[in-house]
Amino acid sequence: MLEMPKRIWIELHTDTAVPDSCDVIVETDSGKLYTALFVTFPYLQRQMDLTYAVSKQLPDTPPVRYAVLETPHILVENLERDTIEDTIDNLLALDVFEGLFTLVTEDEETAARTPDLGKRATTEVAAVVLSEVLVVEG
Repeated sequence: MLEMPKRIWIELHTDTAVPDSCDVIVETDSGKLYTALFVTFPYLQRQMDLTYAVSKQLPDTPPVRYAVLETPHILVENLERDTIEDTIDNLLALDVFEGLFTLVTEDEETAARTPDLGKRATTEVAAVVLSEVLVVEG
C-alpha cells in the first residue's frame, strides 16, 4: 500500500555560507516517520575538498578528493521546499521511497538494514532532529 506524506519537516544545515544540505523527516498517514539527508552538488564538492585537505595532512596518504556517503543521501538541484516535496512525491510514485529513506523505529535492535524494510533509525534520533527542524506546511 502506497503511504502518503502527512507532514514534512526540513532542517537546513547552516554551517556553510550557502546551505547545501538539509535533514528531511516525513510522517506518513499511518504515523510512520522516515528520514533522509537531501544534498546539492556543492555539498559533494565540499566533502571532497575536506577529504583532500585531510589526506594532505596525513603521512603516507596521497592527497585525493573523494566523498563517502554512509547515510541515505538524496541529491537534488536545490533545497527549495517545492523541489524536496516533488522529489518525495516522485520517490513514492516510483516505489523506491522506503529504500532511500530511513524508517524511524522505537526498537534499538531493529535499527538495522533489512532487505524488505530498508534502513532504520531509533526514535531518539528522530526526536533530536524534530526538536530542531523547521516545520514545512504543505
